[in-house]
Amino acid sequence: MSVGDSTQQRIAAQVNAYKVAAIQMASGPNVAGNLSEARRLIAKAIEQGARLVVLPEFFAIMGMTDQDKVAVREPVGQGPIQNFLSETARQYKIWLVGGSIPLAASTPDKVRNTCLVFDEHGEQVARYDKIHLFNLELGNENYHEAKTIEPGNQVVVVDSPFGRIGLAVCYDLRFPELFRAMKNVDIIVLPSAFTETTGRMHWEVLVRARAIENLSYVIAAAQGGYHINGRETHGNSMIVDPWGRVLDRLPRGSGVVVADVNPSYQASLRSSLPALTHRILFSCE
Repeated sequence: MSVGDSTQQRIAAQVNAYKVAAIQMASGPNVAGNLSEARRLIAKAIEQGARLVVLPEFFAIMGMTDQDKVAVREPVGQGPIQNFLSETARQYKIWLVGGSIPLAASTPDKVRNTCLVFDEHGEQVARYDKIHLFNLELGNENYHEAKTIEPGNQVVVVDSPFGRIGLAVCYDLRFPELFRAMKNVDIIVLPSAFTETTGRMHWEVLVRARAIENLSYVIAAAQGGYHINGRETHGNSMIVDPWGRVLDRLPRGSGVVVADVNPSYQASLRSSLPALTHRILFSCE
């Protein structure tokens, strides 16, 4: 019997578990409408017992043009989107990972694609600015995030009641060295808006790979469906356990994905397969 299927681990999976949720949306250009939909979906996650909730990338705006997000960018610490995240986390007494939102950059024509984390008191406890900026030229699809987004340059991990949480956003998923730099996180959160073209082929494979190679839970919250601006995002929001098993998923449309995260089960896997302690750092000149 394989390590992941042993009786001991099945028993461990029933102990010390808590629920987490990934929110999936098909956001549009109206910020107020998107916030209302996010609130509705968060409430559904709370009804199912979630204590840690993750929103998708740019959950508050998927504009008609790339410049639309620049027009609604917020200064650090103030604005309707940040107020919404703080108030919602405090109201429901949850940890809320605010997907990503457009924050002010160093130039007026760009934003930072920023993931903010709020604790149960509504206090911001972490900020991660997306490092890797998506660029695709494939047939009729052309994306150049660097035209309107200023990249971050810091790996961010936050300690929480749920263990160490590593923050990443969408295209970051393709760069495994980012996740190795997080140094043994218990949970990886991944707000995303993968295109249907790339997501159909790569999304699940990459999400499960990051879970397996880091022996971490991955909470991947995606945009999923057709957007008013004509864009189609892949969806398939999922929660994956450290053995690479998909615990729950939502293929398309707005909704909630909920699953148990169990520290005892994770510890048993890391003890049985201590791959993280076997890492050797290589260099090539």
